[in-house]
Amino acid sequence: MAAKLWCFILFIVLIQANVFAYQYQVGNLQSWNIPTSADPKVYTNWPKKHTFKIGDSLLFLYPPSQDSVIQVTKESYNSCNLKNPILYMNNGNSLFNITSPGVVYFTSGVSGHCEKSQKLEISVYASDGSLPMPPASGPSGALADSAPSYPTVFGGIPSGPSKSSSSLLNVKTSVLSSWVIGVLICGLLGSKI
Repeated sequence: MAAKLWCFILFIVLIQANVFAYQYQVGNLQSWNIPTSADPKVYTNWPKKHTFKIGDSLLFLYPPSQDSVIQVTKESYNSCNLKNPILYMNNGNSLFNITSPGVVYFTSGVSGHCEKSQKLEISVYASDGSLPMPPASGPSGALADSAPSYPTVFGGIPSGPSKSSSSLLNVKTSVLSSWVIGVLICGLLGSKI
């Protein structure tokens, strides 16, 4: 009986190890705001300390009457162009769900804040460890198919093509491999008990 209980617990642990997603508070700060002189590169250095993956989320905290956060293209990020954001969030407790690999760009939606380094670039790696590069740019101002998002209470959801079957295959493979390892260990434990 004890061996069966241990096998069940092991199985649950192995499956959970493959399902964890993390919620990151952006910059580990009290608030999404203009960097201070004490840490002027907070939004440059902070993402280097983390490995972001699909399923994780970013939490931007700020007083809604004083700030906002927008998702922008690389060009808008580099030039601090606040016009035509991909996603606009202004509720003070903005959660952005990471739903696809690639590089994602954010800046404050308040004029002048981006120029004062209140902007964030994160890299989200695919399950195989690669970083997909955006397609060659089309007409001026055009966005990649995976870039457009629309806001929900949980953050951005891509409106482009649905997730590929390969990501679903990765989840199934992960669960299957956890099951096989669990069965093998339980078989070994069962034969010794």
